[in-house]
Amino acid sequence: MKARIYVTLRKGVLDPQGKAIQRSLSHLGMEGVDEIRVGKFMEVTLGEMTRPDAEKLLDDACRRLIANTVIEDYRFEIEG
Repeated sequence: MKARIYVTLRKGVLDPQGKAIQRSLSHLGMEGVDEIRVGKFMEVTLGEMTRPDAEKLLDDACRRLIANTVIEDYRFEIEG
């Protein structure tokens, strides 16, 4: 079973890395980008388990380690 985890900054949290990328694109002549938000993407391979167990494991992993839930949101998708 495979899963994808997406972690993004919460709305309203300043994203200096996104701003730097946006400015750099503008300096390169690439206009029209209003905002860029930078996040994290992970692919996870899980062992044999039920879908509910996989959801619980991923949610626990995100809440306890992967995401800083004070400033970040997370979501995950499970395939298989």
